[in-house]
Amino acid sequence: MSSRIGGFEVFSFVGAGGKTTAIFQLARQIAGRNSAIITSTTHLGVWQIPLTDQHIIANRPNDIQLPTEGVTLVTGEIENDRTKPANETVLNWLREYAKSHNIPLLIEADGSRQKPLKAPAAHEPSIPEFTDTVVVLAGLSVLGKPLTDKYVHRAELFSQLSGLQPNQTVTADAVTRMIAHPQGGLKNIPAHARRIVLLNQADTPELQSIGGGMARELLAYFDSVIVGSLESASLQVFERTAGIILAAGESTRFGAPKQLLDWKGKPFVRQVAETALQAGLWPVVVVTGFRATDVESALNGLPVNIVRNPEYQQGQSTSIRAGIESLSGKAGAAVFLLADQPQIPVDVIRALVESHGQNMQAILAPLVLENRRANPVLFDRDTFPDLMQLTGDVGGRGIFDKHRVEYLPWHDEILLLDVDKPEDYQKLKELE
Repeated sequence: MSSRIGGFEVFSFVGAGGKTTAIFQLARQIAGRNSAIITSTTHLGVWQIPLTDQHIIANRPNDIQLPTEGVTLVTGEIENDRTKPANETVLNWLREYAKSHNIPLLIEADGSRQKPLKAPAAHEPSIPEFTDTVVVLAGLSVLGKPLTDKYVHRAELFSQLSGLQPNQTVTADAVTRMIAHPQGGLKNIPAHARRIVLLNQADTPELQSIGGGMARELLAYFDSVIVGSLESASLQVFERTAGIILAAGESTRFGAPKQLLDWKGKPFVRQVAETALQAGLWPVVVVTGFRATDVESALNGLPVNIVRNPEYQQGQSTSIRAGIESLSGKAGAAVFLLADQPQIPVDVIRALVESHGQNMQAILAPLVLENRRANPVLFDRDTFPDLMQLTGDVGGRGIFDKHRVEYLPWHDEILLLDVDKPEDYQKLKELE
């Protein structure tokens, strides 16, 4: 998560199962290259104070003198081994300070009594409306345990939200239902905020596999799901990865619309779209332009989004911009596919997505024989603003100098073949 934080952003953390660890671990990673502010809208245990570089008790902005480096915790007064929440005036001041100094603000927005799972009470969570990203935590160590207050904070409420009866074994399905419930994990999240689930305490391959299955269901409600162990710093990110198929060109060198050439009984563009769908890309966007009606007809019946690019004659950059612009903002990355490469296998797309989920590369491309870069190429959402600035007949390589490009070794040189000339098409047909 920290690799995407370049400056000011407000995070609110809710739930249970490592919330404090997540906040301070993220703050430390950020502070390594900047500084970070932590505060709370709930009570914190005094044991959390030594985790910071500086603790400030503030009832008004005049009480606050923030350092330029390190992790600073700002709370209300200490009472009975707990800190009081920061008041609204202090919260608003911290937000404006963080914004003006381009640093992140991290907020603990509810309590969990250090248990792996919780359900929110009527007054929880207390998420400020100005929050940019909400992180909902759950600890998978609770799976297989009985639904009691020993393991679940407010077990009775959890029972109501999940449908699980008291004392029954806590299952992955029950946790998923609670997290996705409007009065559970989704409660009080501002409409504009990005939603992230962190399934922590996945300390075994079995729990990691279970978490991955939960992630695929939770992506219907959240923008991103992270599965793994904060203790071992081993995390995998599950996000929607879009597929953007560039199918707007005039094919001037070939002399006919390549999008409509036949490959194994199907038009090129349909084969590429089916491959993207089989690989799990979502949404799949097809950018059309030249012979748009014919190209779109070749996609009949497929669950793809069609985007017409009226400026296609001005170069590939216009199709890239049209594809990115069509995304809802929930995609964590996009794989760009070319309409003249129907032979691209599903496996390479899945490998790109899996590698990105583990390492969060900004740009990731296959590397074939003799270190030759091939298509398709995956771009993390952090690169989207730069892709939107491209002009003319320039593809994604136009931003390679702005972001680190990493490579996925791939054994099959079939990725290198594209159809520019009739003889290329003949080579491709020989592969059938």
